[in-house]
Amino acid sequence: MKTYLRIVSFARPYLLFAPQYLLVIFLSVLFGLVNFTLFIPLLNILFGTIDLPATPLEDPSFSLSVEFVKNKFNFIFLEIIQQHGQIAALRFVCIAAVLCILLKNVFRYLAMIILAIVRTGVIKGLRDAVFQRLIQLHAGYFTENKKGDLVSRMTNDVQEIENSVISSFTVIFREPVTIVGYFAVLFLMSFQLTAFTLLILPFSALIISTIIKKLKKHATQTQQILGGILGSADETITGIKVIKAFNAEENLVKIFFGKTARYANALKRMLFKQYSASPISETLSVTVVAGIMLYGGSLVLKDESSLTASEFITYIILFSQIMSPAKAISTAFSNIQRGLVGGERIFEILDSRPEIQDAPDATELTNFSSEIEFRDVFFQYQEGRDVLKGISFKVAKGQRVALVGPSGGGKSTIADLIPRFYDPTEGAVFIDGKNVKTLKAASLRKFMGVATQESILFHDTIFNNIAFGMENVSKEAIEKAAKIANVHDFILNTEKGYDTVIGDRGDKLSGGQRQRLSIARAVLKNPEILILDEATSALDAESEKLVQQAMDNLLKNRTSLVIAHRLSTIQSADEILVIDGGEIVERGTHEELINSGGGLYQRLSLMQ
Repeated sequence: MKTYLRIVSFARPYLLFAPQYLLVIFLSVLFGLVNFTLFIPLLNILFGTIDLPATPLEDPSFSLSVEFVKNKFNFIFLEIIQQHGQIAALRFVCIAAVLCILLKNVFRYLAMIILAIVRTGVIKGLRDAVFQRLIQLHAGYFTENKKGDLVSRMTNDVQEIENSVISSFTVIFREPVTIVGYFAVLFLMSFQLTAFTLLILPFSALIISTIIKKLKKHATQTQQILGGILGSADETITGIKVIKAFNAEENLVKIFFGKTARYANALKRMLFKQYSASPISETLSVTVVAGIMLYGGSLVLKDESSLTASEFITYIILFSQIMSPAKAISTAFSNIQRGLVGGERIFEILDSRPEIQDAPDATELTNFSSEIEFRDVFFQYQEGRDVLKGISFKVAKGQRVALVGPSGGGKSTIADLIPRFYDPTEGAVFIDGKNVKTLKAASLRKFMGVATQESILFHDTIFNNIAFGMENVSKEAIEKAAKIANVHDFILNTEKGYDTVIGDRGDKLSGGQRQRLSIARAVLKNPEILILDEATSALDAESEKLVQQAMDNLLKNRTSLVIAHRLSTIQSADEILVIDGGEIVERGTHEELINSGGGLYQRLSLMQ
């Protein structure tokens, strides 16, 4: 129930539609009831059981009551018979029935329109909330959770909510009104028979509720397996070249088929339970109706109540109409279980709190004037396993500091701490003497440009990829950045120039081209602090030389932290830090480290 109420809470902005919805639902049910009560005079005409009064009837005085409506109809009905005959009365009843059913469906349509507005709004709100939360979560969250499963939650789970929970709004809010209205009329027709009906209905409700409880377990299992399937599909599409290179297609197909078989079996078990609800409900409904016919028919035949034969037939017709909304409610509750599982998986994301958050008293970073400082920094991705161990160094404004060393030493982690993609486990990072934790992350990142070893590009045009995150950028500025990154000439040779779409993750480009576009994006931002994480690693020798010249010009009088495996790209750095095992094992200029006498930097240099 808690999950359902949280989903419904997304409809809060649409509460202004509630009075209109309740009104049109009430009118729809009302005209539906009037339509069926017309069966009584219709049957009386056909059975010839109408007793005309000896004296003319008096027109009843108006009052807001069911009795007035009933007396008014009888007055008009009998007056028509007296003046125009039974055929005219029959015609009157039929026309009234058509008008009632027309009005019922007009108001029902209006109710569905209102629910469509609410339904689409709730789903939009859910998707927006999930995406916004994902954007806010820290970088580590995405290494701990499979990307395919997260995508599954945003797509399939939200779709399940729409198909089951949101679509149930119609049932949950309309059908109870219908049932209450119909039972009110049934009580007016025969209190004794309706009381008997209410005694036997709980048994069928108990059986249906037992089925519904079993559905949730199967629904949870199917959603989890589906998330795994999408994760496998995403990994396969991303790594298709590697898969083919290692002839791993058959092995992956077997694994994927195994997952889809598990999903099919889990889904089958769930559907068996879900589909059983409807036939069981229908069988129970017919059984209840048969019991009512037996009991009610005996009352009519024994003349133990004021219920006439035509009223009893109408009673049965009215009660049969209750079966439809009752069945709809039981089916909706069984369907809702799937949606609630999807809701729980979505709320797991919404309830996740970003580890990197601005402090309540965080301040804006308005300028960068002095230095970046790492002060005795420790960091762990997993508890008990230090990735960084007591890192301390400074980068003065305008200085270029390079990080080198074996893979896995912690270089990229150091770079990630400056823009607060992560926070240190111990120690602190300072900008102009201010702990970055006391600064608003958005204001901190405004001063930074990042080009990573993995070129992150988007399925968009070259122009939009370079201008990513910036608005109202001129073509001249884009071209200037592209020229600095040595990618302008390549762009002009593409099919549509800067308007060329580069495919998913930039797959239409080579590795070197992708990295040069990433560098152009960093250049365009023109930040005061540049973080280059293996930004030239995928370039060929000629491109690397040209880009390096451009980067040297770009980095002049600019604060930068450069991570590189190719030592030739960082020889002009003001200081080089050699990182190994999460510690700074050597530091100095290129010349100092080369002449250090057998140090790690010298060995790395000789290897290259």
